[in-house]
Amino acid sequence: MDGVLWRADQPIGNLNTIFNEIEGRGIKVVLATNNATLTVDQYLDKLRRFDVTLAAWQIVNSAIAVVKHLLHQYPNGGPVYVIGETGILNALSEHGFYPGDKNVLAVIVSMDRNLTYEKLRIASMFIQSGVQFIGTNPDRTYPTPYGLVPGTGSILAALEAATNVKPVIVGKPSTEMYSIALDRMGVTSSETMVVGDRLETDIAGAQELGCQTALVLSGVSNEEDANRWEPPPDYIANNLANLLEIL
Repeated sequence: MDGVLWRADQPIGNLNTIFNEIEGRGIKVVLATNNATLTVDQYLDKLRRFDVTLAAWQIVNSAIAVVKHLLHQYPNGGPVYVIGETGILNALSEHGFYPGDKNVLAVIVSMDRNLTYEKLRIASMFIQSGVQFIGTNPDRTYPTPYGLVPGTGSILAALEAATNVKPVIVGKPSTEMYSIALDRMGVTSSETMVVGDRLETDIAGAQELGCQTALVLSGVSNEEDANRWEPPPDYIANNLANLLEIL
């Protein structure tokens, strides 16, 4: 969503017109975002502010992927240490995972605009003690109307530097989020096009899964980046509206 549909609270194009066009062509759509700061309901509310109405099943964020990943190991839930905001905290609590300060099952790191040194200190101590280290996504930056600002990947980099431990990434480019989206639409990877603004996450994961790919230049990656990427995206467009014109 970030960099494709909007930059923070600024829409990229007329989203109502864009989604009406998608619906008119009979195209199934799921929005899959690495951004775990908002809940599914909050994303639906944000879309409604841009005159776009979708169903809850059409929203997949990296918080959902984290929960799925954890439930495989800990089906009964348990204590976790979280650096993150409402989206990841709510998703975890809905499935029996709660904030803890000892004997935690995992350290989970997401975008946190209230990050403090104390949060980093506690997380690093858990990780050094051998607790599983999970990152919602590796995105080092986050597109806003004012430019790129630090994202989850920047927080992960600080913790990796402090602990010498690499996180397990469950959001894009990991294929887990794409698989959730494909299952919800009832389609195969060969029937699906992934549209994204970041080559190393959106496009890389889609190519690994065998989906068609379309890079929009309205977010992070630019045309120069795209020209160096191997294999190249199937389509490159200025934005989502321009992509629909090309297709």
